[in-house]
Amino acid sequence: MADSDFQRQLEGYGLTTVQVHFWMPDHKSLLQQFVFQQYDLAPKFPRLGQFLDFWRTDIEAVLHSVCVAHNHLIGPAEWQAVDGVIKIN
Repeated sequence: MADSDFQRQLEGYGLTTVQVHFWMPDHKSLLQQFVFQQYDLAPKFPRLGQFLDFWRTDIEAVLHSVCVAHNHLIGPAEWQAVDGVIKIN
């Protein structure tokens, strides 16, 4: 049986890294950072949208900025022909 993360990749999901900058209402001069990774579908990012909705409704911290990096892990392989012989003993 295939791993659930591998199954998601076959369905088009890619690894998404999210960097969230926020500040707490009682410490407005202290900008904090939260970084996490999850599998999500670009370009709409439905799982990220759910997380940000949760953040806005259930967490007291105020969002300053959100930076998203996304990469499809399953795709055509890159290769390059190399001339030469490698001898091991």
